[in-house]
Amino acid sequence: MTEPRIVAISGMSGSGKSSALRAFEDLGFYCVDNLPPPLMPTFVDLCERASPPLRRVAFVVDARSRDFLRRFLPCWQELRGRSGRLELLFFDADDRVLVRRFSETRRPHPLAAEGSVGEGIERERAMLAELKQQADDVVDTSELTVQALRELLQGRFRGARVGGLNLAVVSFAYRNGVLDNADLVFDVRFLPNPHYQAELRPLSGLDEPVRRFVESRPETGRFLEHLLPLLGFLIPGYAQEGKSYLTIAFGCTGGRHRSVALTEIVAERLRRLGHSVTVAHADLEPSGRGVGRSRSARVG
Repeated sequence: MTEPRIVAISGMSGSGKSSALRAFEDLGFYCVDNLPPPLMPTFVDLCERASPPLRRVAFVVDARSRDFLRRFLPCWQELRGRSGRLELLFFDADDRVLVRRFSETRRPHPLAAEGSVGEGIERERAMLAELKQQADDVVDTSELTVQALRELLQGRFRGARVGGLNLAVVSFAYRNGVLDNADLVFDVRFLPNPHYQAELRPLSGLDEPVRRFVESRPETGRFLEHLLPLLGFLIPGYAQEGKSYLTIAFGCTGGRHRSVALTEIVAERLRRLGHSVTVAHADLEPSGRGVGRSRSARVG
């Protein structure tokens, strides 16, 4: 069984806590933003009693909570006394950087009240001084881009991720619009169309005669000769960047023959390579229900 890992994220407003939480989500953590400190023990209990248990958890607690420090430290010490792996990350940045970030976003500082952003930062830094001393690690984001912060956290916590990159292979019809949640889109309308074969027209790419027709075309063989090495190059790269899900879409005119057959063929090849793969057909009922799409003609 995977060892529990609970990460509390706190620190200065504007230091990148929200960006950090999104990085943890991509690593497979169950994430909660702005968790009130008194609810921390109950929240951890609920995660442990869930079915299956939530064994990778990250949450943000910060100055948005009233009486934050007075309530946080006793609750955190209670959690520290339990079994499991708990970590407290404190995010910080230079005051001038924080002021600039608030100026760029035009968001009010939570402790500024009627004063300036600088006064709010000064007040918050004094309030969080004790918490910073108790943190397991301090992450200074003054010189970090969002991508650099993601890479830093992924390098440290990647081993906590459950499973690998989850692949979804989907077929769709161009006449109904491009799928809006696809990461990679391949247009297979260049392949010979089974629709023009009278005996194949009423069938779909899920039927063996259509699949044999598509798979036997020389164009299909050459396409797969290029496609599979390309995916072999891309998939590890997406995993390295911390992406949790990758959607690969194949489109043809009606979304019934060529794209469906190619989706099934590629999914099988990827499974043979050890990947976790799900399949959906956006324009074949009922498997395509819920597959998001855009009416735009753009391929993205």
